[in-house]
Formats: sequence, C-alpha cells, structure tokens
Amino acid sequence: MDKLTYDKEEILRIIDKVTRKTLAMDLTWEWPCGVAYYGVSRAYQTTGNKDYLNMLIQWVDEYIELGLPDWTVNTCAMGHMLITLYEETGNQKYWDIVMSKVDYLQNRALRFGDHVLQHTVSVSNDFPEQAWADTLFMAAFFLLRVGSKLKDQAMIQDALNQYYWHIKYLQDPSTGFWFHGYNNVKQDHMSGLYWGRANAWGAYTMSQVKPLLNDWYLYPQCMDVECSLRDQLAALKLVQTENGLWRTVLDDGESYEEVSASCGIAAAMVGNGNPLHTKYVQKALKGILDHISEDGRVLGVSGGTAVMKDREGYRNIPKDWIQGWGQGLALAFLSDMLQ
Repeated sequence: MDKLTYDKEEILRIIDKVTRKTLAMDLTWEWPCGVAYYGVSRAYQTTGNKDYLNMLIQWVDEYIELGLPDWTVNTCAMGHMLITLYEETGNQKYWDIVMSKVDYLQNRALRFGDHVLQHTVSVSNDFPEQAWADTLFMAAFFLLRVGSKLKDQAMIQDALNQYYWHIKYLQDPSTGFWFHGYNNVKQDHMSGLYWGRANAWGAYTMSQVKPLLNDWYLYPQCMDVECSLRDQLAALKLVQTENGLWRTVLDDGESYEEVSASCGIAAAMVGNGNPLHTKYVQKALKGILDHISEDGRVLGVSGGTAVMKDREGYRNIPKDWIQGWGQGLALAFLSDMLQ
C-alpha cells in the first residue's frame, strides 16, 4: 500500500477533528460507543496524542462510578477500548471489566449450533438462533484480541470458531458478498440482501486476524478467513461507486452510498495488504474525506439497522445523523492507512 498518495499532516488534522467530535458525543455504554471508542483508541495508537487517552479515561471512570449495564453481545464492543486503556495505564480495573465481558461470552451468552454466538442487543432472547455479521466486531474480534494477548488457546479457538461459522452462514459463495444475517431456525438469510455494513463488519474483522496471530498458519480456521476475505474483497472492488464508496445494499444501484460501510471495507483492503487494491483505497479515501465535515462529523452514515424485511427497508434507513459507528470506522480507516 506504499503508493497511496495523501497529505499526512492533513490526515492527522482530520483524525484530530473527528476524534474530538466523537468524544464530545453523548454516547452510552453500548455498541455505538464501543465502535466509536475503538476508533478513538486506534487514533491514539497512531498519533500518540495523550489528550485522546485522557479523555477516554475520564469518560470511563465516571461511567464506572455511575454503574455499568448488563452484558450483551453488543455491549461487549466496549471491551476494545478497555484493552487499550489497560495496556496504556496498567490499571487492573479496566482489565477486570474486560475479563467480565469474556466470562459472559464464554459462559452465559446465548449460543446455538456448534457453539455459535447468537446476536443479542438486550438481556432478552431478541433473535433466537440468529447469526449477524455485527457479532464478529462486537464479540469474536474482541475475544481474539484478549485470547492472543493472554496466549489462551481455548479463547483463540472459540474466537476463530465464531469467524468460521459466520463465514459459513453469511458468505454467499456464488458472489463473495456477505448477507446481513442467518436464521438457524428457518435455515434462511431472512432478507437475503447484501447489506453494506455487514460486509464491512466481516471484511474488517477478518483483516485483523493475521496481525493478532503470529503463527496464524497453524490454525486451520485462519485458512477459511484468508480465503473468505480474498473472495469478498475481489467482489467488493467491482461494486465500488464512481465516488469511491459502497452502497447500503451493495448490488442495488438505487440504494444510497453509505460511508460507515465504505470506511470498514477500505480499512479491510488496507489491512489485507494486496497492492492491487491500492487504487480502490485511494478512490475510497477521497470519497470518505468528502463526507467529513469541518467540525468532525462523518456524514452519510446509516442509522442502526436490524435485519430488514426487504430492499425498501434498507433503502429507507435514515443517514442524516452523526453515528458512533461512522466516527469509529472512519478513525480506524484513517489510522490504519497512516500505519
């Protein structure tokens, strides 16, 4: 990716304004904040700006004092930021919360089939035996980060098992694209549509596997991850729009361009490191920067999206508001690109 052209100082300025806008949002201990603060953590790791770290610490410490919510798959997304806080401060209280999330995922979270995590957004059984692409970011990637840090083989295997089954359930081998979700009870993909952000969750998290496992080639599931990502990115590059973005339904020319999906997909291309993807990343960079306001808002980001009933459901999700996942995925993309 060394042939990408950009102004490093300008990118750092944009990272700063997006980070500060993100930290000024009234986010709560939920998945939008988990993705947003993952992005802030990546911005901190890339820039070394202690302001970002200190603002995260201040927010988290106040929240801990007020009381934390019950764990779900979605709230486990907050664990990403806590890993960084522990690594940077050594404060055990952050790691204790990380491990409480791990304990929930390993011992209490709803599962089906071959120990596949059911996607949960509350303490209720919201979506019985459903696998959503979102779970890879919120839970499987988190488990893999913790497992690799602890060199805990059982945890690594559990995380890779999530990747393996989500690939099997969600990727369409005929196209390379990912469906949004899979219903194991009905044995179908519900809407049966290729939702843009689902493909971003899949692609981005798969691109992070090799960097976390030095001996990745000793894990058979990693071969599935490598091949799944290869086929997915080969398909995704063909549906990139002239503006450098991807649509909220990938193969639907009447659905709008969606920036959070575009950030995640472009970041996956960076992480995958195929030099032939450089031109697509370059094109995406322009499209994404064109959607970042001067006050640090990432624009054109679709709202929270359940597995919708039909194409119109996805087309009509509003994209007029600043969203934590849009901020976080933009920061991840820009940070990964600089590194």
